Amino acid sequence: MSKKVDVWVMGHKNPDTDSVCAAISYAYLKNQIDDKNYIPKKAGDINSETSYVLKRFDAQIPETVTDVGTQIKDIELRHTKGVSDHYSLKKAWELMRTEDVVTLPIVGNNDLLTGVIVNGDIAYSYMDVYDNRELSRARTQYKNIIETLQGHMICGNDHGYFVKGKVVVASGSRETFGNDIDEDDLVIMGNIKERQLIAIENKPSCLIVTDATIVDPEIIEKCDQIQCVLITTEFDCFTTARLINQSMPIKHFMTKKNLITFDLDDYVDDVREAMSGVRHRDFPVLDENRKYVGMFSRRNLLNMQKKKVILVDHNEKTQAVDGIEQAEILEIIDHHKIGSLETIQPIYFRNQPLGCSSTIIYQMFEEKGVEVPPKIAGLLLSAILSDTLMFRSPTCTEVDKKVGAELAKIAEVDYEELALHMFEAGSDFGSKTIDEIFYQDFKIFHAADKNFAVAQISAVSKSQLDGILGKISDYMNTVLVDKNLDMVYVMLTNIIDQSTELLYSGKDSDSVVVTAFGEEKLTDRETMILPGVVSRKKQLIPPIMEALQQ
Repeated sequence: MSKKVDVWVMGHKNPDTDSVCAAISYAYLKNQIDDKNYIPKKAGDINSETSYVLKRFDAQIPETVTDVGTQIKDIELRHTKGVSDHYSLKKAWELMRTEDVVTLPIVGNNDLLTGVIVNGDIAYSYMDVYDNRELSRARTQYKNIIETLQGHMICGNDHGYFVKGKVVVASGSRETFGNDIDEDDLVIMGNIKERQLIAIENKPSCLIVTDATIVDPEIIEKCDQIQCVLITTEFDCFTTARLINQSMPIKHFMTKKNLITFDLDDYVDDVREAMSGVRHRDFPVLDENRKYVGMFSRRNLLNMQKKKVILVDHNEKTQAVDGIEQAEILEIIDHHKIGSLETIQPIYFRNQPLGCSSTIIYQMFEEKGVEVPPKIAGLLLSAILSDTLMFRSPTCTEVDKKVGAELAKIAEVDYEELALHMFEAGSDFGSKTIDEIFYQDFKIFHAADKNFAVAQISAVSKSQLDGILGKISDYMNTVLVDKNLDMVYVMLTNIIDQSTELLYSGKDSDSVVVTAFGEEKLTDRETMILPGVVSRKKQLIPPIMEALQQ
């Protein structure tokens, strides 16, 4: 049975109650009517109000995703098996040909990567190694020699290593060839007993008899006495001498330092940049524990599987999670103005002029004939109360009020009591940093070649807002620089009084608000009082954008 395709349902950066509750609720609905695996996510830390809502209705906090760009783990890797560094060059070469690869990963205990070997390393061992002591320097295991020569161990330990001496082909005259053999050498010679006895007198560490499968018992006995490894092979002397270096372990030639590797979580854009500076064709991929999991090459980029996402409560690129241009957007459910997001192909885009995205999602439950569980009803109701300021915002419609009443019945809650506790949780500024307060409901917009942001901070009393005004005002200049903005505005919204004190910072931000709302609303502390203004979407953004156009 094939694995279900994962689809992430998520709201905007600096998530508010609607973006989080809408994501959870819509993922639940989609899982009831579709065969994909819909998973709610969030694009940042939740605020205190949302935290209260999730805890009250026993809903799991969605995982935070800060980037939906394509990662190595989204690409089909080549799962070339990791090999031991004891592999012979010949065995490694044969494996490369069988697997049609040019790079082999070398792994140690627990699949930890220790190095890589490429076909060029093996070619070097064939073409550029002339030293007859290289076999011992490489600490070549007799098991490798036997395997490479398709030979047989007559006496000795095949797990032992050739670690001293040189390789000698005993091809001289009977009177002189013994002079070429030193103690601990590895001697290659034909199956002539008299010559073998002369070689043994020099105490070699290994004797390889060619063109043979058996040797004289006396030779076996004498080799055993001096602890000389005795091997036979059916290859002739020339072939044996040609193949012997192929028995060396790959650890002697592999690359161990400055390895270029990638992690499963690495983003493709970063990988492309790193790959552009090197000529390698294949690169090892490691997991979070630095264990080898597969190989990655440039051609793997042709088979990228983009992350599949559904966006709720926004359709502006500046508000979307990072990397959204690399993801495959399947749907958008929103109640804001049409923004700047673009898609490669047509998608399901539902946008209604309602006070809350969660109102739309409740309608979709009804349209699909799916029953709303009490927990989901509580989340949807909380989102509507938050976005409409308990039905007092000018963005609130009769549809929002009707849906809110129906959800309150399903969730079996008093919506006024719920709203009061939500707003109190959201305006408890004492335990928060200035950063947490400022970004709890923060959105970036673009108009007339200007990037500007509007943060909204709501509370149930004027004293709560006055207590943070100074810190917020001082922090706005930091936000301008950190977010590379032209202007930044902060709405200090009094939920009970239904009014907003507007703070502004950045070049020409003062003239923009004067054009938008009139000079008479300015105060002596360089803010603007906006009675009856509580909606960023409907009452603040449109006048500011019109002023910017002028």
